[in-house]
Amino acid sequence: MIVDCAVYEQGQRREGRLELENAHEAAQEEGAFVWIGLFEPSAEEFDAVRVEFELHELAVEDAIEAHQRPKIEVYGDVLFVVLKTTRWNDERHAIDFGEILAFLGDDFLITVRHGETELHEVRQRLEERRDLLSQGPAAALYAIVDRVVDDYAPVLDQLDAEIRDAEAEVFSPSRRSQVQRIYEIKREVLHLDGVVGPLVDPVDDLATGRHERIPAELRTYFRDVYDHLARLASHVEGYRELLTNVLTANLTQVSIRQNEDVRKISAWAAMIAVPTLITGVYGMNFDQMPELGWRFGYPAAIGLMALVSLALYRYFHKVGWL
Repeated sequence: MIVDCAVYEQGQRREGRLELENAHEAAQEEGAFVWIGLFEPSAEEFDAVRVEFELHELAVEDAIEAHQRPKIEVYGDVLFVVLKTTRWNDERHAIDFGEILAFLGDDFLITVRHGETELHEVRQRLEERRDLLSQGPAAALYAIVDRVVDDYAPVLDQLDAEIRDAEAEVFSPSRRSQVQRIYEIKREVLHLDGVVGPLVDPVDDLATGRHERIPAELRTYFRDVYDHLARLASHVEGYRELLTNVLTANLTQVSIRQNEDVRKISAWAAMIAVPTLITGVYGMNFDQMPELGWRFGYPAAIGLMALVSLALYRYFHKVGWL
């Protein structure tokens, strides 16, 4: 459905409601451009927009179906931009992903949102910047890209906290394995890497003037976004390596704990084996065993078992098996 449809001229929003059938005509006016925002439109709903602005059918198909990777493609005189949005879900301890697809022309910007994504605040803030809006629809695209990239940072902070918690648990006295949780965090990091990484080069293209639709005055702004995005991408890559190391450390800790358990079991088994051997021998009750008739035979046997067991206990404790 169409969420907002407005015409901007000389850096200001024109008052009144703009109907879709009048949007293309309004965009043709000197110094004006149209920004149309849609939310998860169906093919029938988007068809009127496609016809009005003569959008390429392949780009329209991508915009309706979504689930595209971050990219920029050129269809004639129109730039087609795909952005992935992120939001941290506290209940699931995972990332919710959305998508923004934008069509940028000389005098129009059409944005299509999918998922938990909000552009109303972006539009409001941009309408307070007349200097930027006067640069045309590319300024609106910059505001959207800037907001999307800024929203990556809080997600990275949450992932950083999750990684720190898992890392602390790995090296704590607790014997709980963190393998499952580490894999869950790593999966989220990999998903985020698939969002942030592919966007770096397209934003660099916007900042370096590869696309003529971006005025020279706005390239500095896109360059700032690129720098921010590049830093975030390096953090994501660092998290991937860190999680691999934490997972290795966790598996090592589990192996060490298992070895410790085996040593403890072996030590106790050895201490139990000696009394078992002695009592087994005496259990045969041979008449030829003179100590069976000895008054102190039984106490001596018990004392021998206790003495050997104590000696073994002290030895195993000294070598760290107990």
